[in-house]
Amino acid sequence: PSDNSLDSVGQRDYMADYHSFASLFAVHCSRLAEDFVIYSSREFGWLLLPDGFCTGSSMMPQKKNPDVLELLRGKTGQIVGHFLDLLITLKGLPMTYDRDLQEDKRGFRSSLATVEGMLKVLVPLLAAVQVDGARAEEGMADGFALATDVAEYLVLRGVPFREAHAKVGGVVKECLARKKGLFDLTKEEWRELLPEAGDDLLPLLSLRSAVERRRTWGGTGFDRVHEQIARGRALLGSAS
Repeated sequence: PSDNSLDSVGQRDYMADYHSFASLFAVHCSRLAEDFVIYSSREFGWLLLPDGFCTGSSMMPQKKNPDVLELLRGKTGQIVGHFLDLLITLKGLPMTYDRDLQEDKRGFRSSLATVEGMLKVLVPLLAAVQVDGARAEEGMADGFALATDVAEYLVLRGVPFREAHAKVGGVVKECLARKKGLFDLTKEEWRELLPEAGDDLLPLLSLRSAVERRRTWGGTGFDRVHEQIARGRALLGSAS
């Protein structure tokens, strides 16, 4: 039973709650889709999208269009629009029922169907996407992704982070001038460009070890990632 008879017919909080959830869900899906579009492009090539979720170009034979992902992004605007539609309708009404409220169902049904459609394509898409680890490593072959690790290394040797940040920035600038990456620098060049660095720096310059060092809660260390996967699976299991 409702605590207030006017509230029982005039409020649509429950529907606004649904639209809020749907909008956030769709925005997350849209951002994930954008990541997949970028990282599956020729410029990156880190992901290989399954053919069943793509189409060819009507003009360019070599082109593979990530249509499903692009449609996920496009549908997100519709879902957010339905949320705004409801809120704008509600903001001009008195605190009881008005005929305007019969328009709430159109957006709700459309949003619900779209969210269901997103889930139907996302689950098999995520299961079928392939990761090209070798290509991803090639994309970071210059080693600049580890510049922060070098700065943190200096901090552990007593250099204030602001100063370490500036020093490593200078090393990167010099690398660009020499058309080299951090991985290309010899031990002698490291000593020239960063006198504070010791012989223990070079073994740290590894993409794998850089990822593994992030062992704080929620970090990228392999054990932490496996924990997150286990928690996600447990959550899905309890929901089912």
